[in-house]
Amino acid sequence: MKQRLFITGGAGYIGAMLADQLSAREDVEAILLLDKEPETDLTKNTAHKDKISYIQDNLGNTETESSWMKQVRDFAPTAIIHTAWQIRDIYGNLPLQRKWNIDGSNHVFDLVFTVPSVHRLVYFSTVASYGAFPDNSIDYRYKETDPFRVTDYNYAEEKRMVEENLEKRYEEAKASGWHGQVYLVRPAAITGPRGRIDRVRFGLQSALSGTLKGKSFIYSVISALVSWVPVTPKWLRQYIHEDDVNDIVELLTFQHEVRGDIYEAFNICPPGEVVLGKDMARAVGKRTLPIQPWMARLAFFFFWHVTRGKVPTSRGSWKGYSYPIAVDGSKLTEMYGYHYKYPSTEAFVKRIGRYAKGN
Repeated sequence: MKQRLFITGGAGYIGAMLADQLSAREDVEAILLLDKEPETDLTKNTAHKDKISYIQDNLGNTETESSWMKQVRDFAPTAIIHTAWQIRDIYGNLPLQRKWNIDGSNHVFDLVFTVPSVHRLVYFSTVASYGAFPDNSIDYRYKETDPFRVTDYNYAEEKRMVEENLEKRYEEAKASGWHGQVYLVRPAAITGPRGRIDRVRFGLQSALSGTLKGKSFIYSVISALVSWVPVTPKWLRQYIHEDDVNDIVELLTFQHEVRGDIYEAFNICPPGEVVLGKDMARAVGKRTLPIQPWMARLAFFFFWHVTRGKVPTSRGSWKGYSYPIAVDGSKLTEMYGYHYKYPSTEAFVKRIGRYAKGN
């Protein structure tokens, strides 16, 4: 069957990449992208641009039925991939952020459960909602059966709220006769050559590696301050390569054997060693500077308010730099036989994959 895909966040790192690669499939007839930002060069110039159409609008638009939602209904997608999210807090305007993320997601779910052609949803959640707390262990790996916890980090909290709402909406739709599949993917930190090189923006990896230097005065100051890598005692990261993210979404979107009602969440993270502070420092050619969580908290608070949110160190985000959240991504392998292509350390360090220059 020819597939018609609606992808939210079509100008984002993941949404644009998915459109670029999935458009090459022979069984994809058309892709409709939506984002509040203009279309990127990646999808404008992809080899299968003729399959792609673009809407520049916001999911939280209150006049939905007269604008983008009507266009999506007319498009009649067979599957919806929801990647759009305002990850970084909007300084001083949490209500607008909640409107974009929570109300916007509700609008997407309205389409999933009311458009007759839609039979599948892939929704991007996060591992951050397991919660970064002082009693977290470096050795423990969170599984999908572990509950999300309430935190003061808005990104994690909004994702938790939307997941709870999606499960409720699914159960209501199923009771009303909806038959389809809902997949939630909870990725570790996504990286790869496109994420590191083609889309330079403020983030932990870019700040430590020095790629932000010269982009602005404040970014240059940050780059100078992290000439050593500040490391808290329990800090760690897990990384998943952008190619693995694409292939996992492709698997969940196109597996034709699956029939009937399914609601499944997957941590998507390769097995193996995590990236510790010393590993991060070694990868960017720097030495470590041991610090305590309270120091990270003060620094995050200072830069958040001094830069009025330009440096994304919002309330609660310091905990992710201080307390570990490591997950087990084996459920996907056990259920669907997916084997990750790149371990966490390779995804973080090596310039490999489909978007590597010179490949």
